[in-house]
Amino acid sequence: MKKVLVIDDEEALRSVVRAVLGGEGFEVLEAENAETGLELARMHVPALILCDVNMHGMDGYAFVEQLRQEALTAAIPVILMTGMMRDYSNVRHGMGVGADDYLLKPFSVDDLLAAVRMRLLKHQTIVQHAESKLSELRASIALSLPHELRTPLVGILGFADLLKVYYETMDRKEIGAMAVDIHTSATRLHSLIENFLIFAQIELMGADESRCKELRQAHTQGLQTFVKLVSRRKAEEYSRPNDLVLDLNDVSAAISAEYFEKIMSGLLDNAFKFSEAGTPVRVGCSSDNGWLTVTIADRGRGMAPEQISNIGGYIQFERKMYEQQGSGLGLIISKRLLEIHGGTLTIESQLGTGTTVTAKLPQ
Repeated sequence: MKKVLVIDDEEALRSVVRAVLGGEGFEVLEAENAETGLELARMHVPALILCDVNMHGMDGYAFVEQLRQEALTAAIPVILMTGMMRDYSNVRHGMGVGADDYLLKPFSVDDLLAAVRMRLLKHQTIVQHAESKLSELRASIALSLPHELRTPLVGILGFADLLKVYYETMDRKEIGAMAVDIHTSATRLHSLIENFLIFAQIELMGADESRCKELRQAHTQGLQTFVKLVSRRKAEEYSRPNDLVLDLNDVSAAISAEYFEKIMSGLLDNAFKFSEAGTPVRVGCSSDNGWLTVTIADRGRGMAPEQISNIGGYIQFERKMYEQQGSGLGLIISKRLLEIHGGTLTIESQLGTGTTVTAKLPQ
């Protein structure tokens, strides 16, 4: 039985709502003021809250603000009930503090039931979508993480074992080649572990508004130098120095050099990884109207619209069709870092044609 909390200082209205919703199979909880309503919400975590706007003491808007600040109650949908004239400023204010819907007094039984059913249905859809995403994430982690960590580790252990057993019979050239292979595998493993840690740190930072504000106070001049260095390093890493095309202007942005380099590294890695040698990877940066804009365009295999919308940590597309290294974290790390710094990431792509990624940051 779903619980619905009704908060209103009019006992008659609470009685009507209790009778109507009780008759539809809901368990109805009642509170005559917002303070009592908060306590009941914390205690019972109802499926829905109906709350009056005008009450003595804490009003409906303040109630919703307080509700949204507490992890236990933050996701409970709220319908505000009001007898005031419905105007845009009131609706905007209510939605701004976190209300989900309005119900204008006096309302009919049909209006009440329709609002409750619609809001519960929408909330259920959101929850189901979130659970589906979580299941996909769990499956992706279970599939990708062991493979990604094991592959470079097997290389390191394998070559080290060969050196341990056969070093006396091997010439210097063979030993040197194995040392290079061990270093390559170790570098890949280090990069994977670093990305996992950075992703976790970014998610924590994104939930801390004060930390986000602090990060946005940073400012770095001459970012075109970082674009050039990271671009050339990635091109060399993929043995494609001649494929890199640069068009850079003098730019700055409200971000530290460290985080900007991490953003560029993630975006460039995808551009080179998912395009073939001999095709260009074009990198440009410019400034306009207080914004830094970086574009990276490749002629790789591209992405479908649904793939773009599903970009997330540990998510890789068509892995069975394309053997690829990586955990799927590079792009989402870049995206989240941009968002934390007040920026945006947009992706334009066509399957079989290529992808253009545009990153924007306030200057």
